Amino acid sequence: MDTSAKTNLLDFDRAALRQYFVALGEKPFRAEQVLQWVYQYGVDDFDAMSNVSKALRETLKQCAEIRAPEILLDQTAPDGTRKWLLRVDSGNSIETVFIPEEGRGTLCVSSQAGCALDCSFCATGKQGFNRNLTVAEIIGQLWVANRALKRNPKGERVITNVVLMGMGEPLLNFDHVVSAISIMLDDFGYGLSRRRVTLSTAGMAPMIDQLREVSSVSLAVSLHAPNDALRDELVPLNKKYPIAELLAACKRYVADETSRRVTFEYVMLDGVNDSPRHARELVQLLKEVPSKVNLIPFNPFPGTKYRRSSAEAIERFRAILMEANLVTITRKTRGDDIDAACGQLVGRVEDRGSRSRRYIPLREAVTQ
Repeated sequence: MDTSAKTNLLDFDRAALRQYFVALGEKPFRAEQVLQWVYQYGVDDFDAMSNVSKALRETLKQCAEIRAPEILLDQTAPDGTRKWLLRVDSGNSIETVFIPEEGRGTLCVSSQAGCALDCSFCATGKQGFNRNLTVAEIIGQLWVANRALKRNPKGERVITNVVLMGMGEPLLNFDHVVSAISIMLDDFGYGLSRRRVTLSTAGMAPMIDQLREVSSVSLAVSLHAPNDALRDELVPLNKKYPIAELLAACKRYVADETSRRVTFEYVMLDGVNDSPRHARELVQLLKEVPSKVNLIPFNPFPGTKYRRSSAEAIERFRAILMEANLVTITRKTRGDDIDAACGQLVGRVEDRGSRSRRYIPLREAVTQ
C-alpha cells in the first residue's frame, strides 16, 4: 500500500483516535491502549503492541502508520543543549531544541514552517512562511526527542517541560496546536502537568481568549517593548493588536486563578529597549497584570542590525523591575554556538509569502 495513503496516528488526540477506532468497527478503548504504546513507550511498530488483538494489529498495518518527522541533523552543544533539524516535507524543515537544566529538561517545539510575523530581531521571521504544521509534526517533535533522549539512569523522564516557543506563532495554528497540547497533557499520552506546558504568543489577543476556553496551559507573551510606538517597530503584529488589548486578554486568561501569572518575554537590545526609562515604563505597564518577566539577552544572527545589551544594562534593568516587586529572571543563553538559542531557529522554508529572502545558517546548508 502507498505509505502516503495511510493514516498517521500521530495526527489524532485521544478523542479523535477513539472516533477512528469506532469507524474501524473497534471498541473506543483501543485508543487508550495505542496512545500508551505510542507515547509512553515510544513504539511505532504495531506488532509490538502486545495487548492489542492480532487481527487489529494486522488491520492497522494495512491502513495506519506512526510517522514522525525525519531527523536530518542532530547537534549537541558543549553546554548539553541538543538541536534536531527535522524534515516535514520535501521543501521544509523545522528545528526542535532540548535544554537540560538541574532538575528539569525543557523541549522547545515549533508550530509552523517559518513564521509570517516578521519580528525584526528574530531569525525565524527573516526566512518567510510556508505553512502550519500538522498535529503529527508538532507532537512528533516530542516523540522524536523522547526516543533520542530515552530516560535518565533513575528511569525518570528526561523531558519534564514543553514550551511552544520554536518556529512560528502557535495561535495562528490553533486547532493543530490545541490537539497536540491535549496529547502532551493526556494521562495516556505524555501526562505532563498544564503548568509544565507553555504556549508563547507574539500577541494574538483574540486567540488568547479562545485558548482560555479550551486549555489552561501556561501562557507566555513576547512583549519586548513597554509602549506601542517601539513595539510597532519590533513586533509588527502590535499594529493590529496593541498593548492595551493584549494585556486585557492576558488578564482574562489568568483571572480564574489568583496564583497564576503570565510570563512576559523581553529581549534585551542594546540602545533600543534597555534603558532605565524603558524599565520604569514596563513597571507601570504591568502593575495590574499578574506577571513575571523573562529578560532574554539578544542572540545575534547574520545580517541583524541589533546588538545584545551589556550585562550591566541587563542587570540595571532587572534591578528596577525587582525593586517594583516584579518577579524577573534573566534567561541564561544556551546553545547559541549551534544556533539553538532563542530567536535563532530557522530550519529551511520554501517561502510562500511576500518575503523572498531566506536565512539558512551554514550548518543547515547540507540539507539543500
